[in-house]
Amino acid sequence: MKKKLKVTSIFAENIYSLKTSRHRGYNDGSVENKAWREYLFIILIFFALGLLFVKLLSTQIFQGGYYNGLADSNRLRTEIIHAPRGIIFDRDGNPLVYNTPGYRELVKGKVVFLNKEQALPLLAAGAKNIEIDSLRHYPLADAGAHVLGYTGQINVDQLKQPQFSGYQADDVVGESGVEQQYESVLKGTDGKILVEVDAFGNVVRELGQTDPTPGQNITLTLDKGLQQAAYDAIRTQKKGAVIVSTPEGQILAMVSQPSYDPNLFTLDKSYKPSSTSAYKNIASILLDGTNQPLLNRAITGTYPPGSTFKIVTAAAGLQQNIITDAWTITDPGILHVGAFSFANWLYTDYGRTEQGPVDVVRAIARSNDIFFYELANKIGIDKLSKYAALFGIGHSLGIDLPGEADGILPTVEWKEKNIGQPWYTGDTYEYGIGQGFLLTTPLQVNAWTDVVANGGTLYRPTLLLNQKPQVINAEILNKTNHDLIQKGMVEACSPGGVAYPLYNFIVHNKSLPIDGLDVTSPTASEAARAVSPDDREVALACKTGTAQVGGPTTPPDSWVTVVAPAYHPQIVVTVLVENGGEGSDVASPVAKQVLQYWFTHEASKQ
Repeated sequence: MKKKLKVTSIFAENIYSLKTSRHRGYNDGSVENKAWREYLFIILIFFALGLLFVKLLSTQIFQGGYYNGLADSNRLRTEIIHAPRGIIFDRDGNPLVYNTPGYRELVKGKVVFLNKEQALPLLAAGAKNIEIDSLRHYPLADAGAHVLGYTGQINVDQLKQPQFSGYQADDVVGESGVEQQYESVLKGTDGKILVEVDAFGNVVRELGQTDPTPGQNITLTLDKGLQQAAYDAIRTQKKGAVIVSTPEGQILAMVSQPSYDPNLFTLDKSYKPSSTSAYKNIASILLDGTNQPLLNRAITGTYPPGSTFKIVTAAAGLQQNIITDAWTITDPGILHVGAFSFANWLYTDYGRTEQGPVDVVRAIARSNDIFFYELANKIGIDKLSKYAALFGIGHSLGIDLPGEADGILPTVEWKEKNIGQPWYTGDTYEYGIGQGFLLTTPLQVNAWTDVVANGGTLYRPTLLLNQKPQVINAEILNKTNHDLIQKGMVEACSPGGVAYPLYNFIVHNKSLPIDGLDVTSPTASEAARAVSPDDREVALACKTGTAQVGGPTTPPDSWVTVVAPAYHPQIVVTVLVENGGEGSDVASPVAKQVLQYWFTHEASKQ
């Protein structure tokens, strides 16, 4: 008989022994692990303390200045004291541009100008973005806009340009005209005030101040009264320009029409332009793309000069010995070249021709197109252009104003490159009378008239007074040829010439000395003419121009350029009226009004 096993006791003992053996082994390992964890904890504490010490050392020692600056910035503030721009004076010391007290507000990054009444309530309400400033004022308003320009807040593109290095985003700079040209001179250096503020941003006390340095004043060649007179003379015309200069290129007046009031850009919103101003707000100026009031037509507009260019054509033929005063033509009224016809104005308008031989003096006086067609063809296109370049045509003259245009001085090569066609005889005919591809600025017309006025030198036009005249080209005309051209221009302004509004030019000014040549006592030869003992007749030399533009129904541009007095010139007046009609009918009366002012108010000062 088999014995039964005592399973329970055996397994129980074995289980107990197994548990006991494992428990002992585990306790031995846990002691070592516990010690290791304690050491690790201590190391981490020391590491953290080390990091904290290094950070504290860096903050206090190495970056102490930086954090002190941050702390100071929370309680210190720098306020800008805006420097006033320099004053702009005319040649007699009259202010053309000056500063008036005001304020500026920065609204979403845009500068808004305020007057005292607008600023004080905002300051009383605790506004922090109001700064004292001086606002730019233009007493001539519309009359001086294009030559003087205006100021405005600098834009993003300007800030990237080298000349504006150091400028801030809210700085005000010259945007056009003299203001832009002489920005570096007119702009001063802003001052600063260091103030301490409390937690609410209120000023506690001033800690220091650097005074601003005003911009430099400048004096221009402009005559304030003449500038206003030039504007008044052309104001009723829709588009055009007037330039008045001395024979040495000093600009006495420069007007572009239509004009605008620059005070709209620089004074507070309460400013209202005069009732005669065509534009009442900035938006109306900027949105008029048809008339472009911001365009300075005197230096940027380019136009065919019409018959005023006959001065240059005559000079080119005489100076290059292609003709003399003995060279004449017979006027047939019209020339035919293939299928094309080229007529003289007298034939076109009245069906008549000039009787007898026409020489260079008579051709200028009567503005005979046939003479200048044939003369231009005799000279040749390239020789004519080469000589015309000496008069400053086809390239900018370098006047100290931004935006001057070059114009176009055509040649055979120019036409082939730009038009893709050869040069024809008809092109030469048109060129000889100031039409066709030729384009000039009113400033260039004025400059080549200066050459006649001063006896043969092309000067760089200038607006800054007390500069030595800069010669561009000298001895363009010799005396013999100068006298012939001058004689033709004198006859153009005399009975029998084409500039009939300028015949027998009389002014009422007893202080104007009579010399028997430039200034004489008028006679009462015409029954309708009332002559006073204080009246003076002034000799003029001039050339009119009527330039065809656009289609056959578009009125031509009207030109006149005048030297006064004729023999010892003081001024040159050049007038353009866009789409005005005949030069004698429209431009000449504008010039006459300017001349009346000069010889009544200014000539006796010379």
